[in-house]
Amino acid sequence: MTTKKAEGKKKVRKKRKSEPERRCIASGDLFPQSALLKFVIGPDGNVVPDLFGKLPGRGIWLSPSRDMVEKACHKQLFARSAKAKVKVPDDLIEQLDAQLTKRCLDALGLAKRAGHLVAGFEKTKAWLSSGNVKILVQAADAAEDGRGKIRALARAIDPDLPINETFTGHELGQALGRDTWVHVALRPSGIADRFAADVARLLAVRGIAGHPAKK
Repeated sequence: MTTKKAEGKKKVRKKRKSEPERRCIASGDLFPQSALLKFVIGPDGNVVPDLFGKLPGRGIWLSPSRDMVEKACHKQLFARSAKAKVKVPDDLIEQLDAQLTKRCLDALGLAKRAGHLVAGFEKTKAWLSSGNVKILVQAADAAEDGRGKIRALARAIDPDLPINETFTGHELGQALGRDTWVHVALRPSGIADRFAADVARLLAVRGIAGHPAKK
């Protein structure tokens, strides 16, 4: 009897810790909250992205897909969900892109401060050689020669290692306190997981299919 009670308590604790689900207003499907895009209706009636979860108001949820966002805009699904007249900004996609980009770059800065990230050719090379890298990030606008050398090393060590080339060297530099960076390595951590998830959402909003990392 005691064992059954203990098992029951474990199930309750697990359920409480499980992530809440929300329904996408465009597809009608349920998803974990962190996988969706959150919007609120501002005081002026504008639809506002709230990907940091800091704005007041009831959340309206959408799948992280450009098609779903466009469907919600064209079919007035925001107004239907809010049960009120709303205004959809012409640059809603651009606002989403900006917020998701900021989340990704903020995650890199946080990873650096936590000691889960290094930048630069030699440090990235050393971490890759250790076999303890979760994601390799390279500047999208860097010369192919430099990127190719690190990419080849990464593939030789782990053919399945995700290699992300979404951000410019300047964007990586801004996130990490320097003018520019080309090579960045993240160790396994919750921050690396968050970065990967946000990059996936960003690319989906941009209409780029597939995994955020090159294989």
